[in-house]
Amino acid sequence: MYFIITALAAIVTTVFCYNMQDKHRLSILCFIYWGATLMWLVDHVLAFFIEGGELFEMTLDAALLGCLVVLSGFFVWGIILFLKNIKRSHLKTE
Repeated sequence: MYFIITALAAIVTTVFCYNMQDKHRLSILCFIYWGATLMWLVDHVLAFFIEGGELFEMTLDAALLGCLVVLSGFFVWGIILFLKNIKRSHLKTE
């Protein structure tokens, strides 16, 4: 479930990134979500072939993990935007 949630977040962010100007640096958020999606994909495929379990885990814990990963990526993106705005405003005052 966490793979599906992260992949959906990556797809939605990519659609917004291509339809809007990159004023809010959505490309950074795209990279965060696509990186997490790729990580989960490799994890699922290797676990499926090595351990022979389910390809997709549909539990409440997996859904909560997916939501936590999406929120964490959003939080990191917010910090990056905040730091870039501070740097830009600092350069304007000099």
